[in-house]
Amino acid sequence: QVQLVESGGGLVQAGGSLRLSCAASGRTFSSYTMGWFRQAPGKEREFVAGISWSGGTTYYADSVKGRFTISRDNAKNTAYLQMNVLKPEDTAVYYCAAGPAGLTPWHMTSGLLPDWGQGTQVTVSS
Repeated sequence: QVQLVESGGGLVQAGGSLRLSCAASGRTFSSYTMGWFRQAPGKEREFVAGISWSGGTTYYADSVKGRFTISRDNAKNTAYLQMNVLKPEDTAVYYCAAGPAGLTPWHMTSGLLPDWGQGTQVTVSS
């Protein structure tokens, strides 16, 4: 099991940027596939971005492709989500999650990961 703590959320104007961080503790961070998800009020939680254990493979939801970048620093046990050109519809609580190294993209995009952080609020004003 890995413990995850998100940070970096806040209030930003449309067109602005934020970088979220997900600090991990517990077992070896580099053995985990990492993902970012979000949940807006009244909506289902949705997949945002995922990254393989090595960082060599990344994938994104269509709604954020070209604007968001997921990355990781295994030496710092931290995953990141750089969010640019933010839109009001990006407003949500953002969660990071961890799964095993062999997690399939289907499992990732379906949110079938065992370990989750507590979330950080991102609010984009128009």
